[in-house]
Amino acid sequence: MSRFFIDTATGQVATIRQLIDAGLGTADRLPERPWHRIQGSDDASMLWYAVLRKQVRGVHIGALAIRHLGHHASLLNDGWEEVGVHQIGVPDGWRAPIAATPTSTTRR
Repeated sequence: MSRFFIDTATGQVATIRQLIDAGLGTADRLPERPWHRIQGSDDASMLWYAVLRKQVRGVHIGALAIRHLGHHASLLNDGWEEVGVHQIGVPDGWRAPIAATPTSTTRR
């Protein structure tokens, strides 16, 4: 169960936990652009909900829909793509750069 975000530039989808683990957000600071929160329940389970995406005018948008209901079918018929569980995550190359740790100098 999670909140989902979409990278509006690429269409990549990730959970808030995955983005925090990758250093792209914190519990107090949501991920910055190009990541955009997909509107929907904060406790959306992939068992009941489908994560969908569509590219519109060069920007990827996302949606959550309860599986096997009319809205879900309508989105699929309108060209939305369902994002598989195996596709959700932050690819390794997208990790936030690790901030430089200041080195301490010892005076003698």
